[in-house]
Amino acid sequence: MKRLAALREEVMDWRQINQAVNDSFELAQLGDESLRDELENELARIKAEIDQREFDLMLNGKFDRGNALLAIHAGAGGVEAQDWADMLLRMFLRWTENKGFKTEILDSSPGEEAGIKSVTVSVEGKFAFGYMRSEKGVHRLVRLSPYDAAHRRHTSFALVEILPQFEDDSEVDISPDDLKIDVYRSSGAGGQNVQKNSTAIRITHLPTGLVVTCQNERSQTQNRESAMKVLRGRLFEIKMQEQADQIAEMRGEYSKAEWGSQIRSYVLHPYQMVKDHRTDYEVGNAQGVLNGNLGGLMEAFLRARLSRSLQSAAPAAE
Repeated sequence: MKRLAALREEVMDWRQINQAVNDSFELAQLGDESLRDELENELARIKAEIDQREFDLMLNGKFDRGNALLAIHAGAGGVEAQDWADMLLRMFLRWTENKGFKTEILDSSPGEEAGIKSVTVSVEGKFAFGYMRSEKGVHRLVRLSPYDAAHRRHTSFALVEILPQFEDDSEVDISPDDLKIDVYRSSGAGGQNVQKNSTAIRITHLPTGLVVTCQNERSQTQNRESAMKVLRGRLFEIKMQEQADQIAEMRGEYSKAEWGSQIRSYVLHPYQMVKDHRTDYEVGNAQGVLNGNLGGLMEAFLRARLSRSLQSAAPAAE
């Protein structure tokens, strides 16, 4: 039913575009010069809408239309790396806000002096996973450190995970016998609802050793549901990684997430530039990217991925 509703919405969107084109054509046939500005504005809007639809066609993976889980982990380097992880969180939250997506922080571990050690965020919106899968991997920052008394240049790393959200075990089979569930008191800045009740959840998946925590909600049940969403996403990622050798030609470098293979560099000193190492796409306005302007980088990745997929499929087609 969800799939049917999504398809109906897509058909309705195309019908509205078609109607707008017909209406504009009829206005143009009137030959009224006073309508020129209105027509030009409407045509620009229609073109932008069609360009967006064309872009959405690249998001054709099984889970691309669905919601996503974003996880950010600070790399080695203490407060500098933790501050970088916090900067990335702000960047992604700005981007999701601009897209009209709904976000919720499920779990967060604050840094010792500043920033965050790790954070997990639920992102809900049309094509959320399809867009955000381009961000999976290691992100590298080069800047003059505000935490260095000598104001020297530092390089920091953070790992970004992008996982699909599953509401049930249809994609990943999880046996209750494989789970160890611990309940503990939430940690926080204080307040009347903190430290009084054991609502935070820690789930350990015994066969893999994966540990997932959630302490954002005041309800133990809600925290458990959120933690299970994250666990399903991570187990699915492992499942896909096990099949990586079979589809290595299609995924290639895009499937890597090792610390030594950063996908993108953000340089703030001695010049400003953001470069995606998978596509060689560069943006001179680094601050704009950090403020959530990720559209160009995401589109370049998706177009490159589509091109690689078509090239990989070409011999089979012949």
